[in-house]
Amino acid sequence: MDIKFGLKKATIVLTAALLSVNMSAKAGAVYDYIKANNELMIATDANWAPFSYIDDDGVMQGFDVEVGREIAKRMGVEARFITPAWDVITSGNWNMRWDVSVGSMTPTASRSEVLNFPAVYYYTPASFAVHSDSTLTVPQLSGKTICTTAASTWEMYLQGDLDMLDAPAFTYDVTPGTITSLVDGAACLDDLRLGAGVRNDGMVDSMPMILEAIDAGYPVKIIGLPAFYEPLSLATDKGNDDPELDAELARIIAEMQKDYTLSLLSIQHFKNADGSSADYTTSY
Repeated sequence: MDIKFGLKKATIVLTAALLSVNMSAKAGAVYDYIKANNELMIATDANWAPFSYIDDDGVMQGFDVEVGREIAKRMGVEARFITPAWDVITSGNWNMRWDVSVGSMTPTASRSEVLNFPAVYYYTPASFAVHSDSTLTVPQLSGKTICTTAASTWEMYLQGDLDMLDAPAFTYDVTPGTITSLVDGAACLDDLRLGAGVRNDGMVDSMPMILEAIDAGYPVKIIGLPAFYEPLSLATDKGNDDPELDAELARIIAEMQKDYTLSLLSIQHFKNADGSSADYTTSY
């Protein structure tokens, strides 16, 4: 064997081995990486009030944002928010672009193939809404065009394949004729405000989000009882699995439940359909 070729080949093999060890070490020690960088990178939505949104001063606000900040504070690091598209977050394989999703994600069997769900931190009702001029009832939405967020549990519900984990029982009360899947609920609201049946006959989304839109002047109304109640969880990436990080996140959420921090944040940001303050941290 040519000595130079042999040395080159050995170097390549050694470099590949070291790279593999380094990647494995990094993947298995996300929590240490967070602490070393003094920063928790949190993925959440940028256009989903009252959960997460950017205010007029360009600052992230909302229930999920405050939960994320409190997690980082109790972890002893700074919070930094990343706002990728929802379908990018739920698809996993984050490649260390962010550390945790604090974005009201429902644990499902399909998502659990690529994500871990360290802790459920609240529950919320999903509701149907129509234009304020519409006379449709929930049963009458069957066969109609209904808007929702792509890659969401609401889309799964409309498709008849919602596989939530550890969630209250529910039934499929609507079978749409057409599902309009958009980037987020705000886009559905913008379509629905054009008028009943102009682009969509109705939509399904989180009840607090729809109530927030009504308060902001959107000509929509909630109809019927909630379609289902969903547990909402933190999520981490199976591709960079770190049991230490998941355990720390679970510990912090348990602490925030015990000292009523989550309840107080829920009451501050959410309300029921009758306008009263809502504590969505209690299981249904």
